[in-house]
Amino acid sequence: MGVAGCGKTVIGEALAEALGAVFIEGDRLHPPKNVARMARGEPLTDALREGWLDAIGERIAASVGEGHKPVAACSALKRSYRNRLLSFCPGIVFLYLKIDRETAWRRVSGRKGHFMPASLVDSQFATLEEPEPDEPAVTANGARSVAAILKQALSSSPSS
Repeated sequence: MGVAGCGKTVIGEALAEALGAVFIEGDRLHPPKNVARMARGEPLTDALREGWLDAIGERIAASVGEGHKPVAACSALKRSYRNRLLSFCPGIVFLYLKIDRETAWRRVSGRKGHFMPASLVDSQFATLEEPEPDEPAVTANGARSVAAILKQALSSSPSS
């Protein structure tokens, strides 16, 4: 979880591979109207995120129900979003990839073929509620190498 450009997909894919897990790319579960809105540079509202979060939660729960380990990439920027995901699968542990605005902006600006423009980076930070100590979350420096983040994620417990 984290703002656009923090490395959710890269780290998620690597973590899924390391765990022998199924990778769920949250961006692919956005309804077309959400994608179009973001492509126009308009941030999503809480109401527009609800169906998307439900789709991710359902996919996570279905994967667990089928006996698979899932790893999902999802911004989950607010505590209420994380709680919504937890309602589908209470065992979720969030890996918060923390980065600064400049790094996020640079990474999003350099992406090719993605619907999310760099102009929305500030809205992501405005929406972000970092995980609190009582949430099932591990915080990692998203500017570190993939290997370093994976090592931390695989050896950490929530709130570390």
